[in-house]
Amino acid sequence: MCLPLREKSQSIINKLWTVSALAVILIVWQMVSWAGLVPNFMLPSPIDVCKALIRDFWLLMENAKVTLLEAGLGLFFGVLVGFLMAVLMERFEKVYQAFYPLIVLTQTVPTVAIAPLLVLWFGYEMLPKVILIVIVTFFPITVGLLDGFRSADQDMINLMRAMGAGRFQIFRCIKLPGAMSHFFASLRISVSYSVVGAVISEWLGGFHGLGVYMTRVKKAFSYDKMFAVIFLISVISLLLMKLVEILQKKLMPWEHVK
Repeated sequence: MCLPLREKSQSIINKLWTVSALAVILIVWQMVSWAGLVPNFMLPSPIDVCKALIRDFWLLMENAKVTLLEAGLGLFFGVLVGFLMAVLMERFEKVYQAFYPLIVLTQTVPTVAIAPLLVLWFGYEMLPKVILIVIVTFFPITVGLLDGFRSADQDMINLMRAMGAGRFQIFRCIKLPGAMSHFFASLRISVSYSVVGAVISEWLGGFHGLGVYMTRVKKAFSYDKMFAVIFLISVISLLLMKLVEILQKKLMPWEHVK
């Protein structure tokens, strides 16, 4: 019992350090605002940001629904594409040699350069936003799973082959379970990318969403509302990453048994 209690207390202490650091940053920020070192219209105080968040809360929630729907659809198809690409590249070496450099190349093009083209080709509805999210989310999944597949225990693979196991059985019993920790690590990255990708795509065209809201308040020079949206996006991303962590603990309980 002592070891779990010690680990729990250490976790609480680590969280307290994080909260303390955040509190210091907010206090310094507020003091800078009160002292007038930076004009309020350029850097609104945390209190002003909180007021803007409370004042426009329901409007923000309405726009957040659209952004989360886009992020969810894009993430789903991004994970699906990433999984299929990783399986094909692990199974066929020629596919790996042909497509891996191209997959890496897709990540060298800035998303702000791709988004206007997608809007031009597919319009201002949800489709171009989902496509952009797929582009930014499938890469971590592909690379993470591929690394997991290739780091499988070769001795276990040889043992299963000696027992007459086929490729699919080896993949299902050894490679796929062994790659799950890599998958969830990549999924945490892709989840945050999905929200950011949705917002970026909404900047360049759309009717609803947090990105559209940001564009409107920016043009109105309402920077307190701008910071409120940034805060909300950060909270959403952190909550989604935490949800992935909880899902990993539920699906992989053996990794958390001491």
